[in-house]
Amino acid sequence: MVEEGSLLARMLEGVPAGDVLTERILDAAREQFMTFGLRRSTVDDVAKRAGVSRVTVYRRVGSKDELVQRVLLREYRHFVAEVDAAVAGLPTMEERMVEGFAAILRLIRGHPLIGGLLRLEPETMLPYLTLESGPSFLAMRGYLAGHLRRARRGEGRGAGDPTAVAELMVRITVSFLLNPVSCFALDDDEQAREFARRYLAPLLDR
Repeated sequence: MVEEGSLLARMLEGVPAGDVLTERILDAAREQFMTFGLRRSTVDDVAKRAGVSRVTVYRRVGSKDELVQRVLLREYRHFVAEVDAAVAGLPTMEERMVEGFAAILRLIRGHPLIGGLLRLEPETMLPYLTLESGPSFLAMRGYLAGHLRRARRGEGRGAGDPTAVAELMVRITVSFLLNPVSCFALDDDEQAREFARRYLAPLLDR
């Protein structure tokens, strides 16, 4: 089993400073996936767009699955920074969770790569958003669990393990992103906040 800590570290740290070639390959992969989708893209396509050989892509990043995972992790790193900024000034764990849920839905739905692929190729994106097939799920669960753990200590709620609650929150969010058809109205930020207050906030005391 992959260690969550290492996945989270990869998500937050990204490509080592100065690794210009790897960044160029990931930039090319991002553009390729946005333009043609995941199904129609190959490692050869990415290599051509980056101006490198296929072997260089494999040596620097890996297979197509690893390319997708690395590109997604890099995008999630940007989400982490934006969500952290959105919730930084809020005083309670509940308020930060509510605002974070709304921010994540807004950011991912409006993202030119991830939001676009979720609309056009949800079945292709599914493996990269589940526990079985990609690091992104574990990284996001670890990120949220870390936030909840620190918030619990800061508010004197005890030192219980919030991993299960974090997993439920991530799974609920992913399910809405993959299948937006629902009896719950989540079309804008205020509706997302109301949903989070009513259904997610009670999980914080579990």
